[in-house]
Amino acid sequence: MPTEPRTPPAPPPPRPAPPEDLRALALRHGLTVSGARPSLAAYVRQLWAHRAFVTAFATARLTAQYSQARLGQIWQVTTPLLNAAVYYVIFGVLMNAEHGVPDYVPFLLTGIFVWTFTSDSLMAGSRAISGNLGLVRALHFPRAALPVSFAFQRLQQLLLSLTALAAILCCFGEFPDRSWLLAIPALLCQTLFNTGLALVLARIAARAPDISQLLPFALRTWMYASGAMWSIQNLASTARLPDGVVLALRCNPAAVYIDLMRFALIDSHTAAQLPPHVWALAAGWAVLAFAGGFIWFWKAEETYGRG
Repeated sequence: MPTEPRTPPAPPPPRPAPPEDLRALALRHGLTVSGARPSLAAYVRQLWAHRAFVTAFATARLTAQYSQARLGQIWQVTTPLLNAAVYYVIFGVLMNAEHGVPDYVPFLLTGIFVWTFTSDSLMAGSRAISGNLGLVRALHFPRAALPVSFAFQRLQQLLLSLTALAAILCCFGEFPDRSWLLAIPALLCQTLFNTGLALVLARIAARAPDISQLLPFALRTWMYASGAMWSIQNLASTARLPDGVVLALRCNPAAVYIDLMRFALIDSHTAAQLPPHVWALAAGWAVLAFAGGFIWFWKAEETYGRG
């Protein structure tokens, strides 16, 4: 009997292209890996392109911060003043820290205002990513824009507070002088330093949000070691501390920026109260913190908002 013609077997399915071919195909059509970390130079350009977002975001948060309070933005000035009043009673009156410190009230107020700028910047930076996950996951932008905008917001807040500080200093006989212009480079260095540490804390808190619970204790300890309420020079002369401890206290970055602002605004705070090479220290801490913090934050750019 006749046999039925056999159907030729179907050809095997084409093998998928090797990964190298797919990668070449994607590159040929301009496709890139989703969420991949750009190069450092490209990242800086992206951040600069988003500078309007940084300033607008910071200004909007500053406006909304006290929008529900009856006194509004007056609290930006009132809060450090109330802190200074409490510290004056504790350190100036009860602990006699004002002994040997001329113009102790301007000395204390300047220290508190400058320290508050650093502490608030770091606390805000620690929540920059972990507190804005919805924004991070919904929009594509360089994540460094968030901690940078938080630091810029605190700078705006400080500038508003400095107007009140200047008025108070005038009441105590410290009138505007050419030396007040030194506050500009001092604040610039401090802003870079604060921004760098805010970037570091933003990356850490993105993985370990609990750090924001420990940070206030660390900042309080740092404040006591920074001479915001007392004179490091007087302590060194009376407590007979080892030279290494005195040098560490005087070169403490927070103490350096506090001393520079006092040197700029208070006539009685002379160069003798400053650590050696103070401007080199201020610039060095600023560059080290900002450059190191920015690069370290950038290295984890593709991980933020994931997991």
